[in-house]
Amino acid sequence: MEPPREARPCPRGHLLDLPWEDILVPHILCHLPLRQLLSLQRVSKPFQTLIQLYLANTRCFDSSQVGPNLPKAAFCNLLKDNEVLQQLALQNCYDWLTDKELLPVIGQNHHLQEIQLSGCLQLSRHALVAISLSCPHVRCLSLAHCEWVDSLSLRTLADHCKGLESLDLTACRQLKDDAICYLVQKCSRLKSLSLAVNANVGDMAVEEIAKCCPELEHLDLTGCLRVKNESIRVLAEYCTKLRSLKVKHCHKVAESSLSILRGRGVELDVEPPLQRALVLLQDGVGFAPFINLQI
Repeated sequence: MEPPREARPCPRGHLLDLPWEDILVPHILCHLPLRQLLSLQRVSKPFQTLIQLYLANTRCFDSSQVGPNLPKAAFCNLLKDNEVLQQLALQNCYDWLTDKELLPVIGQNHHLQEIQLSGCLQLSRHALVAISLSCPHVRCLSLAHCEWVDSLSLRTLADHCKGLESLDLTACRQLKDDAICYLVQKCSRLKSLSLAVNANVGDMAVEEIAKCCPELEHLDLTGCLRVKNESIRVLAEYCTKLRSLKVKHCHKVAESSLSILRGRGVELDVEPPLQRALVLLQDGVGFAPFINLQI
């Protein structure tokens, strides 16, 4: 009787033996966060080549997956071969992101649709001009707290990116009514717009927004101290699709204009006067009297 044969160990395949473009890039690497991809890149030269291939074909880059302190050289190297980006999120990269790093990425990615640059303080107006000229299909753009945005660069954006649907200009304090009016005249598809924390914005801009943007759903006017009741009434008349309006700290806006929107079910960030009075009473006395709020 023959002795039993020893089982031969099955040869183990290596991850890199799998087809890169058919399996690894579209079905495996896409599920790993950017931080892990960067770690994997340091394993060996073949892994570095694989990760570079993946990053050259990725359509979404979000620096928050690594953290705000992504080294300049690493950022430039990661996206040096990419020409297919559709989403670019670089919010709060105020410590290191300048025009020198951003402009080459913008210049070679003409299909970008969503760009987030909120809090990127070291950029200049040239960044917005570059976006305007290179990314005509951009739909969503966040420039919150980018005080380098000026009237001329915003006009360039309006001239070249007429398909904008969402624009955040919070605390872009160089902008005045005339620049906002020019923007909305060109970008009539806007659904969401923030002009918060800008004391230069007044009734003229709000009325032009109302008349030019029939698709508008969300408008943030927080802290726009020059906005008054008249423009809010115009907004209520023309923007029939409006779903939310923020007017906190707009001290010249009263319930007489807001009640029209409130009656339509528009979400407002200020309570009606009776409700505010009740809240103040609760805070001061410690209990709420039985008040019929349906009066």
